[in-house]
Amino acid sequence: MLPGTVAIVLVAAIAHAVWNLASKFKRGDAVLFVGAYTCASALLCFPISLAFGASAQQMLDGRLWGGAAVSAVRHAAYSLILQAGYDRAELGVVYPVARGTGPVLTMLFAILLLGERLSTGAMFGASLVVAGILVVTGNPFGRGGGRPLQGLLWGAATGATIAAYTLWDGYSVIGLHLVPLSYYASTLLLQSLILTPSLLRRRRHVRAALRADAVPILIVAVFSPLAYILVLTAMLKAPVALVAPLRESSIVIGSLVACLWFREGHLARRLSGAAVVLAGIAAISL
Repeated sequence: MLPGTVAIVLVAAIAHAVWNLASKFKRGDAVLFVGAYTCASALLCFPISLAFGASAQQMLDGRLWGGAAVSAVRHAAYSLILQAGYDRAELGVVYPVARGTGPVLTMLFAILLLGERLSTGAMFGASLVVAGILVVTGNPFGRGGGRPLQGLLWGAATGATIAAYTLWDGYSVIGLHLVPLSYYASTLLLQSLILTPSLLRRRRHVRAALRADAVPILIVAVFSPLAYILVLTAMLKAPVALVAPLRESSIVIGSLVACLWFREGHLARRLSGAAVVLAGIAAISL
């Protein structure tokens, strides 16, 4: 992978860590929070996509809206399954299992379904990134919580949806030749429509949720699409099987910030995991 492409993915990882840290400050209803930042992202990205190169012919292309529709369903499924897992099991189990299984499944199916071929060094580097992520997150079953099996299942289901939308989005921008910005802006628009019924059922609480979480909503609305559009752009230049684990280095960034800022502990283990991830990034870039 070219160093410039690695840099794009790492910038995306930083943006991903920023919006995940911002979401930690959410105080209101989770569904309203997700719906609010998704709608705000759509309102931000769709006009920008029209202003920067999205022609009328491109926006009327059936491939764009067909691909975006499939993507919107998969992204919505990811958000809802993740939230259901957080409601029914411990975050400390669901989150690391999801972020660990997601890139592994993506690598596997990118090779099997998309026909990607990776060098031995690239595969080794990607494996190091995944291993480093697991070191950073630690053993999810050793945290004193109950029902670890349920958390494992919800985490694995979330990881499967991560792989599902990543593979489809990679196919859309590579195989269908869809422009990342307009493609993801259309996905956000359709995803907002999917979430609208849930928002309408909670319409009495929308105003209070917006007041409580205005700042996190705005941060996520900006940095979440920025992160993913950069990832889609990187997929045009590098195999999906390498981009997927590399983007998960955001976990290392977020985990180290959480350790230093929120005093979550385990600094030595997280630094060790970060070093493994950096070694994997170096192997991928070479």
